[in-house]
Amino acid sequence: MRATLMYGAGDVRVETVPDSVIKHPTDALVRITASCVCGSDLHPYGSMKPEDGPVRMGHEFIGVVEETGSEVTTVERGDLVVAPFAISDNTCPFCREGLHTSCSHPQAGFWDGEPEEGGQAEAVRVPLADGTLVKLPVAPDSALIPSLLTLSDVLGTGHHAAVAGGVNERTSVTVIGDGAVGLLAVLSAKRLGAEQIILMGRHRARTDLGRAFGATDVVSARGDEGIETVRELTGGDGTHVVLEAVGHMPAYDQALGVVRPGGVISRVGVPQYEEAPVGFGSLFRHNIRLAGGPAPVRAYIEELMPDILNGTIEPGKVFDATTDLDGVPAGYRDMADRRSLKTLVKP
Repeated sequence: MRATLMYGAGDVRVETVPDSVIKHPTDALVRITASCVCGSDLHPYGSMKPEDGPVRMGHEFIGVVEETGSEVTTVERGDLVVAPFAISDNTCPFCREGLHTSCSHPQAGFWDGEPEEGGQAEAVRVPLADGTLVKLPVAPDSALIPSLLTLSDVLGTGHHAAVAGGVNERTSVTVIGDGAVGLLAVLSAKRLGAEQIILMGRHRARTDLGRAFGATDVVSARGDEGIETVRELTGGDGTHVVLEAVGHMPAYDQALGVVRPGGVISRVGVPQYEEAPVGFGSLFRHNIRLAGGPAPVRAYIEELMPDILNGTIEPGKVFDATTDLDGVPAGYRDMADRRSLKTLVKP
């Protein structure tokens, strides 16, 4: 079978690898029918050292179950399923609390970085299939597949940012970042009732989509100028909630500059820094709270799926490029160079 491997920064290859096979009675073998390149994949794409590779890539996919281990009971051969970006048993105390990204099962964890498995491939072995996989009530060629694929990560991550931040009809919101997660954080804030949603982004095609998803204002300026503009839009106070979907230190500084006293900064952009100011001169002085983290998207799939199935939301609009498996390396380049927002892969 063929799969995507990253050998180092800027070095992504599609190669023939050993076929994925069942290893544990709780595994399922899934033939992948749709996957994608994630904005978080661009972090190692820009910085990974050759000695750390190669690693299989891809943590967002939909596919058809081809085989199951003897202990799998919730899915069977022929089922179309979506997989969250975190493997979990869905039964441990953390999973029962809706924190699947902290599942305590020894086989739990994240897809990216696994040397043998990844979603940008023709097939994949799914550990803990009963807890991880969710059946989809559509055919593999459904027009809803792009939107349903966002349940594996970006929609659930945007929703998690909004939920962790406490977004509701009484909160004003700033979203920092016009990548797929940022845009779906806008959609999620709108879905939860926010009436003022300020999107901070610089790419017109993306911010136009953000407006379609519910952004009431767009601020293209960064740094002090961007902070001043947001505060002008909010009567000088800033917004109750800031959803930070970038992960770099300037984005955190920007979030700190636009959050209202007593507000919340909710981070879901994978942090590319080790320290951030949290002391008296930053968070403590104005009772600002810091929230967020890796999104337990498995906890949100059943809640979000009906709105996709009935057409209330169309998160699949974040895909602006489609390729086959051979085109994945070019998909990485185009996303890294900001020529595309998010690449859909159909093996």
